[in-house]
Amino acid sequence: MKTYTWKQLFWTMCLVYSPIFLLGLLTDLVLELLLATTTLHILWHYYFLKKLNDWLWVSKSTVLPPGKAFWERAYIGIHNMQQRHRKRRNNLASVISRFREGSEALPDAVVVFKKDGEIVWCNRLAQFQLGFKWPEDAGENITNLIRHPDFVEYVYSDSYNEPLDLVSPINNDKILEFRVMPYAKSQRLLIVRDVSNYRLMDENRRHFVANVSHELRTPLTVLQGYIEILEMNAKGDKLQLKTVQVLEQQTARMCALVDQLMTLSKIEGAGTLDFQESINVPALLTQIENEAVTLGRKKTQSINFKVDPKLSVVGSEMQLRSAMANLVYNAINYTPENGSIKVIWKQLPEGAYFCVMDTGDGIAPEHILHLTERFYRVDSSRSRDTGGSGLGLSIVKHALTHYDSELHIESHVGEGSQFSFVIPNSYLC
Repeated sequence: MKTYTWKQLFWTMCLVYSPIFLLGLLTDLVLELLLATTTLHILWHYYFLKKLNDWLWVSKSTVLPPGKAFWERAYIGIHNMQQRHRKRRNNLASVISRFREGSEALPDAVVVFKKDGEIVWCNRLAQFQLGFKWPEDAGENITNLIRHPDFVEYVYSDSYNEPLDLVSPINNDKILEFRVMPYAKSQRLLIVRDVSNYRLMDENRRHFVANVSHELRTPLTVLQGYIEILEMNAKGDKLQLKTVQVLEQQTARMCALVDQLMTLSKIEGAGTLDFQESINVPALLTQIENEAVTLGRKKTQSINFKVDPKLSVVGSEMQLRSAMANLVYNAINYTPENGSIKVIWKQLPEGAYFCVMDTGDGIAPEHILHLTERFYRVDSSRSRDTGGSGLGLSIVKHALTHYDSELHIESHVGEGSQFSFVIPNSYLC
C-alpha cells in the first residue's frame, strides 16, 4: 500500500474546508463554520485514536479495527509491524530453545550471568554440580552461591586465560574446573567440568613415576658397582672389555633417565614458589658455565656466557637450575664439533631474559611444537648417540610454568637454534 504523503494530506484538507469556507462567505458565518468544522474534525480524529488505543491495549483480537482515510493506512502499518515483530519473537524463541536444548546436552555445567554477577540462566547439570536451584536462583549474584575467595577474585578479574580448579561447593571429594568466557557486551558464560578423575590419574601417575624412579636407583647403583669390578677384570680381554663398556654406557644412560624422571616429578608436584628465597643467578650460571666448558671441550666448542652480574630472582633454585642447565646441555649435545654456543642473561623491560643460541643442525618446523612433550625426539638415533632421554625440554616447560613464563623456540635447519624465556618483573629481587 502506498504511503500517505503531505501532498495527499493538503488536498484532503482543501477538500474538507473549501466548501465550508465558501458556505461561510455566503452566510457571513465564516469563523463559526470553520470553528465547528475544526472541532468535528478533531473529534473524528480522537474517535479513531481511541479505537487504536483500545485495539492496542484492551482488545486481544488480531483483526484490524475499521478505519477511514489515513487512519486505515496507519492501522495496516501498525498491524504489519506487529506481524514482523511477532515473527522475530518466534525466531528468537526458537533460537533460545535450541540453545537451551544444546546446553542441556552438554556434559558440563553451564551458567550464563551478567558482568556484575547476576545469574541469567543455568542448565540442569549446574544444579547437580553446583547446587543451584532453577528458576529460584534467577537474578541472584553468582558469588553469593559460590563463595570461595579464589572464585570471587577470578570472576571479577576479567582475566580468563587460564581455568580455575576448586573443590566442589557441594561435594568435597570432587574437583571442578571453572572456565569463564565473555560474550556480547556484558554477558559471561561459565562452564564447569568435573575433573576429579583426571586430577586423580595425574596424581597417581606422578606418584608412580616418583616411586619407580626411586626404586630403580638402588639396583642401578648395584649394577654400576659390579660393572666396575667386571671392567677391572676384563682389561686383558678386548671383547669382554668392549661388552662391559657398553653395559656401563647404558647403565649411565638409565641412571640419567631416572634422575630426570625424579626431577620432573619434583617440579610437577611442587607448589607455589617461595618469594622469600632469593636465587643468586649469576653464581648459578657460573657453575653451569664451568660444567658446560668441561663438556664442550671434547668437541672443541666455543662457549660464551654473557651474564648481568646484578640480576637475580626469587623462587626455587632447583627448578631454575634445571631449566637453564637443560637448555645449555642440550645445546652442547646437539651442536657439532667446532660449533659455538652463546648464553645470555640480561634485564629487559618485561623481565629477566635468558637465551641459549647454538650453531647446531637446527630443527624442522613440524617438530618445534612437540619438543616439550615427554620422550619426544626429533631423531631417535641422534638421541641415542648423545644420551638424550626426551625429558629435558619437558622439565624446562614445567619449571617455567611456576614462573608464569613460556619457552620460546626459534630454529632454522642447517643454521642453528635459539631457546629463550622471560621471567616477569614480579619475580625479580
